[in-house]
Amino acid sequence: MKLNKLTLKNAIDLIDRKEISLKDIYKDVNEAIEKNNKKFNIYLSLDKKAEETAEKEKNKPLKGLPIAVKDNFLTVGLPTTASAKVLDGFMPPYESTVTKRLKEAGGVIIGKTNMDAWAHGSSTETSDFGPTLNPRNPKYLPGGSSGGSAAAIAADMAITSIGSETAGSIRQPAAWCGVVGLKPTYGRVSRYGVVAMGSSLDSPGPIGKTVEDCALILNQIAGKDDNDGTTSSLPVADYTKNLKKGVKGMKIGICYIDNPKIKGTPVAEAVVEAGKFFENQGAKVDLLKTTLNLEKGKVLSHEHAIGVYTVVQRSEVSSNLSRYDGIRYGKNRSNFGHDAKNRLMLGTFTLSKGYADKYYVLAQKIRSLYLKNFQDLFSRYDLLISSPSPSFALPIGSLGDDPMFGELQDMLVEPSSLAGNCGISVPCFHDEKTNLFLGLNIMGNYFQEEKVLQAAYAFEQGTKWNSWIKMLKIKY
Repeated sequence: MKLNKLTLKNAIDLIDRKEISLKDIYKDVNEAIEKNNKKFNIYLSLDKKAEETAEKEKNKPLKGLPIAVKDNFLTVGLPTTASAKVLDGFMPPYESTVTKRLKEAGGVIIGKTNMDAWAHGSSTETSDFGPTLNPRNPKYLPGGSSGGSAAAIAADMAITSIGSETAGSIRQPAAWCGVVGLKPTYGRVSRYGVVAMGSSLDSPGPIGKTVEDCALILNQIAGKDDNDGTTSSLPVADYTKNLKKGVKGMKIGICYIDNPKIKGTPVAEAVVEAGKFFENQGAKVDLLKTTLNLEKGKVLSHEHAIGVYTVVQRSEVSSNLSRYDGIRYGKNRSNFGHDAKNRLMLGTFTLSKGYADKYYVLAQKIRSLYLKNFQDLFSRYDLLISSPSPSFALPIGSLGDDPMFGELQDMLVEPSSLAGNCGISVPCFHDEKTNLFLGLNIMGNYFQEEKVLQAAYAFEQGTKWNSWIKMLKIKY
C-alpha cells in the first residue's frame, strides 16, 4: 500500500520505529499530487522545498510530515490568496499562529488548498481559481469553504490538513468528502494570521483521516495567543489521553431529525443508527424535539439561525473586506467576485444608520437565544448529535446563482457555530452506488473537546464507515 494513505498517528509510529522513511512518504504524496491535482484542483500552491525541510524536523512531534493548509492562513514563503483574485500573488510578511505552531512541532506545510473565495460558501465553487472536485466522486462537490483541505485528505494528497469554520466550513466538507473534521470552541485556537471573514465566528481546526489524527493536531495548535485577544487562557488538555474512555454513562441528545426536510431521509436514519450505537455503548440517548420558540429541554429551530447568520456574517464581512482597497495590498476592488460584492453590499446595508437596530441588533438578540438554548441543553446532556448537512454531497454546478446556497447547506451547524460550541464530523454512512458519505456531527459545550473526541473515537472504532481504520492494522 502507498504510504500517502497512512494516517498521521500511524505515520508517526512507523517513523519512530524506523520502519519507513520521510523520503518514502514524500515520494508517494508527491506522486498523488502530480497525478491528481489538476484533476481535482485541490492545491493552489505547493512548497517545492517541503521534503528538504522535512528532514530537519523528523525528531519533533509531527516528524516533518506533510500538512495541507487552507489558503486563508498566512504562510511566509507561500502565497496566501483566500482563493480570491484580489490577493492573487500576495506573499504574507508574517506567519499565522496556527501554521507557526505546526512548524514548531515539526509539521511541514506542503501546500495551500483551494477554498470558496474569502471563505464565502459551502461548495468551493465560488473560488476565483475554479472549483475543487470531490475525490470520492468527481461529479460531486467537496463542500466548503474548506473543500480543498477536505479533498486533500480524501485523495491522500497530504497526511493531514487544516481548515477553518465560520458556519459548517470544516464539518460540512468533512462529511461530504468522508473524512474527519473538528471545529473547536470559538477561542480555543488562534485566528491570528487568518484572513478574517466573520470575526465573531471564525474557528480554525484540523481535518484528518481519523479522530486521533485531529486530536494530535489540536494538541499542537490550541491555546492562548497574545496576538489574539479572543483566545482562551484555559489550559490545553492532552486530547489524545482519554480518547479511549468511551461514552458509558454519558447523556446524549439527538437534534433536528424531526425537521420535515430531513425526517425519513438517509440523513435522519444515519443519525438514529448512531444514537443506537451510543446506547449500546452505555450512553443514555434521547430524541429531542425542535421548537420555533425557546423552550427548556427542546432544540431551538435552525430556521432562525439562517437569518441571524446571514445578517451577522454579512455585517462582519463588510467590515473585514473594506481593507482590500487596492492601496495597502492586493489588487483593486474590481477584482472582487460576484458573491463578495453581494455580501459587502448586504453587510453595509445592515450596519447603516436607521437599519442597524432593525437588522443587526435584532440578529444579535436572537443569537443570544441560541446561546441560552445550548446552555440549557448542555446542562442536561453531555453531547448533542445531528448531521452536519441535510444531504449527501450535491452535484457539481449545484451552487448556480443561489445567494443562500451556503446557508441552506449549513443550516444544521449554524446554531452551534453562532453559539461558539465545539463539534466534530465523522463518517457515519457510505453509499456504495455513488461512493459518497454522510457525516455525524457530535457537539459539545464550550471547551469540551475531550468529550466530543471520546464519543467520535468510540463511534469511529466501533463502526465500519471510516475508510482508513482497516489500514491501521496493515503491517508495513
